[in-house]
Amino acid sequence: MIRAVPHVAAMAPYALADLGRAGTVSLAQNESAFPPSPAALAVGRAVLDQMPLYPDPEWPDLRAAVAEVHGLDPAKVLCGAGSMELITCLIRAFAGPGDRVLGTDYSYAFAASAAAQVQAEYVKAQERDLTVSVDDILDAVTPETRIVFVCNPGNPTGTLIPNCELLRLRAGLPADVLLAVDQAYAEFADAENNPGEIFALAERGDTVVLRTLSKAFGLAGARAGWGFFPPDIAGEVRKLLNPNNISIPSQAMAATAMRDQAHMRNVVAKTAAIRDRFADGCRALGLDVPRCHTNFVLIRFASAEQARAADAALRVEKLLMRGMGGYGLQDCLRATICTRDVMDRALAVLKGVLG
Repeated sequence: MIRAVPHVAAMAPYALADLGRAGTVSLAQNESAFPPSPAALAVGRAVLDQMPLYPDPEWPDLRAAVAEVHGLDPAKVLCGAGSMELITCLIRAFAGPGDRVLGTDYSYAFAASAAAQVQAEYVKAQERDLTVSVDDILDAVTPETRIVFVCNPGNPTGTLIPNCELLRLRAGLPADVLLAVDQAYAEFADAENNPGEIFALAERGDTVVLRTLSKAFGLAGARAGWGFFPPDIAGEVRKLLNPNNISIPSQAMAATAMRDQAHMRNVVAKTAAIRDRFADGCRALGLDVPRCHTNFVLIRFASAEQARAADAALRVEKLLMRGMGGYGLQDCLRATICTRDVMDRALAVLKGVLG
């Protein structure tokens, strides 16, 4: 019998969302409720005749678009097949057996899977009120800690800490500990947290900032993410990236979507309005919903049993939210924000469950 190496055989598969049966509306994947920029779709179609060619491994136009929008040096931008590829390669490059990757109670679970792939130990610092605690992260650092991984805004909580807390975290970490700030949902919070302050941390040489076009830009299917890296860190990570990782249409669409900031901001505003209306409706039913800074909300029920009842009732109506048992939040469901009519349907189901 052919066997995998022991540490891979011992791993559990990464838990993907249950997409339900045909006709089910998914509120489980944090996809955009609205389509991408029309200009991005048009340019994607326009380059389909280039499909016999390999994609450019330097992502020149996408890097240039990111640099133009954020005022960054394009040479320090790396692009990946979603930010997941960048997370994987970052951990592969800087952690291994005997090392620790430090996350938080509810930070993005994929980082734990990436750490397991290289036999690094993944540990969690405590969060307070479903929010990242810098003090608890600093208390959890040990001599074995190689990478600290922070999601801001958080997933699955949607909570946000101010930039000053991230700056305090970086100042308190040892110089040989790499800080990775996952900002997959940052476009929903940039109005509150000046992004330039966090990008500036990368200039120190010890911090990486990761973003994606899957959420606010509506390009989850294109698999395009990017990060701002110190040159020495980028050089090591680049060795591990697939050299043709983002397809020609995806690069073209991502660059055009990045430049169409007006469309992105409109999507963010519409999504936030539906999100806040839905969250207020949940709170009116007595549910606990933290203030959210993303395209989803975390709904906390009175008990795990009530959460399961809500999930079952939603499935009957072909609405599928994401259970949070994998995060230790058995009393919670996470709801991606969809169109207003879908969210109204979901709220009606919750109202029926709660009487």
